[in-house]
Amino acid sequence: MLGLDMLFKPKSIAVIGASDTPGRAGNVIIRNLQSGGFQGPIMPVTPKYQAVAGILAYPTINALPLIPDMAVLCTQADKNSELIRQLGEKGVKVAIILAAGMKKCINQDGRTEFDIMREIASQYDMRVIGPNSLGLILPWLNLNASFSPIPANRGNIAFVSQSAAVCTTILDWARNRRIGFSTFISLGEASDIDFPELLDYLSRESKTDAILLYIDNIQDARAFISAARAASRNRRVLVLKSGRTPEGAAALPHLSESLPGLDGAYDAAIRRSGMLRVNTTHELFAAVETLSHSVPLRGERLAIISNGGGPAVMAVDTLMEMGGKLAVLSEETIEKLGKVLPVSWSQGNPLDIVGDADIERYKKATEILLESDEADALLILHSPSVTAPGLKTAKALAEMLKNNPRAKRFNILTNWQGESDDATVARLAFAHAGFPAYRTPESAVTAFMHLVEYRRNQKQLMETPTSIGQIEYDVEGGRAFIQQALDSQLTSLTTHEARPFLSKYGINVMATWLAADAAEAAQITEQVGYPVAVKLRSPDIAHKSDVNGVMLDLNNATEVANAAQLMLNRMSLSYPTARIEGLQIQAMANRAGSQELRVCVRHDPVFGPVILLGEGGSEWNVNRDAAVAIPPLNMALARYLVIGALKAGKLRQRGHPYNIDVNSLCHFLVTLSQVVIDYPEITELDIHPLLVTGDSFTVLDASIKLSPFEGDANTRLAIRPYPKELEQSATLKDGRKILLRPILPEDEPNHKSFVERVSVEDLYKRFFSDVGELNHEALANLTQIDYDREMAFVAVFRAPNGEDEILGVVRALANPSHTDAEFAVLVRSDLKGMGLGRILMDKVIEYGRQSGLKRINGMTMPSNSGMIALAQKVGFSIDVQIQDGIVDMDMML
Repeated sequence: MLGLDMLFKPKSIAVIGASDTPGRAGNVIIRNLQSGGFQGPIMPVTPKYQAVAGILAYPTINALPLIPDMAVLCTQADKNSELIRQLGEKGVKVAIILAAGMKKCINQDGRTEFDIMREIASQYDMRVIGPNSLGLILPWLNLNASFSPIPANRGNIAFVSQSAAVCTTILDWARNRRIGFSTFISLGEASDIDFPELLDYLSRESKTDAILLYIDNIQDARAFISAARAASRNRRVLVLKSGRTPEGAAALPHLSESLPGLDGAYDAAIRRSGMLRVNTTHELFAAVETLSHSVPLRGERLAIISNGGGPAVMAVDTLMEMGGKLAVLSEETIEKLGKVLPVSWSQGNPLDIVGDADIERYKKATEILLESDEADALLILHSPSVTAPGLKTAKALAEMLKNNPRAKRFNILTNWQGESDDATVARLAFAHAGFPAYRTPESAVTAFMHLVEYRRNQKQLMETPTSIGQIEYDVEGGRAFIQQALDSQLTSLTTHEARPFLSKYGINVMATWLAADAAEAAQITEQVGYPVAVKLRSPDIAHKSDVNGVMLDLNNATEVANAAQLMLNRMSLSYPTARIEGLQIQAMANRAGSQELRVCVRHDPVFGPVILLGEGGSEWNVNRDAAVAIPPLNMALARYLVIGALKAGKLRQRGHPYNIDVNSLCHFLVTLSQVVIDYPEITELDIHPLLVTGDSFTVLDASIKLSPFEGDANTRLAIRPYPKELEQSATLKDGRKILLRPILPEDEPNHKSFVERVSVEDLYKRFFSDVGELNHEALANLTQIDYDREMAFVAVFRAPNGEDEILGVVRALANPSHTDAEFAVLVRSDLKGMGLGRILMDKVIEYGRQSGLKRINGMTMPSNSGMIALAQKVGFSIDVQIQDGIVDMDMML
């Protein structure tokens, strides 16, 4: 990744604006570099001093004796763009800018120092951290190029933050807990280097096991989600996102000068990427405590031991509120516990072993739970006690747990309550022994649920969606409709106007008629049938919420006419200047036992189009009442949206027989997602209400807002949808017609069948090892790809029985900067000689050129003569390395 190797492995550092005045940034940076033990040259640049902290200083950047790998700018905001120019001329490729306020420094030509600096840095291919950065700490390199008063210990967590204040808070807490970091970096205003590039780098860095992000805002949602999804497959990634409330989000522009996105959309993006969100600084501390021990989740069943009933109940309450599972103990285990515990113990989970419990009682109860197979995790709680002194009990239990081989099968968590020296030292004793220790029962359970939720998010990332079948939407008809509306300058469609468009996607909208007066309304109603509803609409009073959308259920034409006239009279009395231009009549289905939902598509300033789902109502608040999803959706993702909405109370099942059919609702949401993808001109779509009766869905009211759109429609989406435009037909030598298309998550079963029909020898040549049977996780990695980073084309043949068969696959995995890609081809072993290999190779070369790749390369074995000959035939250069047993195939595009 361009410039990042030099950022993370600098061999020399210049400090611009170095100072001998204590407390100044230029002095703190020099002192931190010295005390951190950095082994390379440290070069202060200042015209004021001959030396800084005993190190020879240089008056100007040009006077530096060598080109530093990195420069840290400790200078005022209005000077930094010119200093970046001088560093660029010197040949420096990485700079960290500490100063804030560059966006408020206006140049004579009206541009900000921030914009000028970015332009200059780009001219010299210089990578920049900041401005408004605290700096960078790399403990494993003994590098502390930061303004922090607190150093960082060595560890396995990478911490990346937009907030300098959060950085120092975390460092202060972690140092006291002896928790360490592999990387500690403050992004500040992220003028250049941002979360996506750092996620790509850190997820491959050998010292990093987990990544923790503090986010104020995201600048490029698509790049962030793409990088986060890739990183979370290799590392555990946790996120603390500020601005959860509308009021908090509204305050963010003062920090980031960008529009805050909907918090629910951030939630959706974090889950969609396989990461985990923590909500408070307290949870952040608990997360760091958990991550520092790097223990994978053993399972979700939690058992609790406590010497007090109150803390145990608080732990259980937190567990249940967060959707956790309390382990159920068998009669056999309860009987064993009863033999070592007093009669007054709780007789179940949680285990209240009573306030007079001593160390031996703790140990015996713990050992019995470890011997059972009824729990996956064990939380040990301790309230201050005379009979079980805090530190002594902690040391005894830690020793016992380390020596008990069955303890490795459990997630062990501890909570020693109190703020006395005894409790504090006891928690440290557990931490040093390798067991996470928390200050409160709630934080311990929350930390455990972090692991649970993380695994659930990972499962969502890997879940194979069910197919909704071959559904042909009338895309061209819809496109013609939208264009006609825009040509007619009709940018706001009502239910009546939107009905023909929505019907092209199979969305059932209640039929509507327009009547000039009550008499005509009654005549239409006679023809329609009963019951019916009457809606009055008037352009002049549409802004009056108490009139717009009056609805009555009526039983016959006479009632319709009378009610219509009555409403007209009342409206004229209330609004004497209003012009009543028409009466809208809607045929109503039988609504007994039905449920009204609200489904919307809105444009989020960060994530683009998002889908909102809830029950609606007159005071619908999207932050409070709506579950949020980011398109594109498949059936698995739609199901997570619906189930999440039900768990959060944003949807409610009314009870048999009128429960919402979840599968049908998912189908509806997937269809709506496709509408979002197909028509970038739709800026807002509001379906309210959507009448749900079991598996029957009818739109009662809908509105669509349109705006002309030019350019690539996919760029507005935070996640690249299935690239249908890359589909291509081809013919094999035996005359079989096949379809070359990008792979889909739904292809997992067919892909498994395909691999089973490839010989062991051919699989070995493809994967360079014995593959065996591919499990779900391996198949999910092969079929659930990010089309922005990776492409896999499958050759599909539609068999006479209507089933699709995968005959071959070609892949291209690009590097994060999308310049180079590694390709691989695999053809079913019984289809060699049919020309399929050449078809797939041509397809991946064409894709590489179209997507802007500069080079594609692959690797095979010298024994794979067929692949080598094919590669030469299509234009690859071949490099046979007999000693290493590989053949490199390379093509410049």
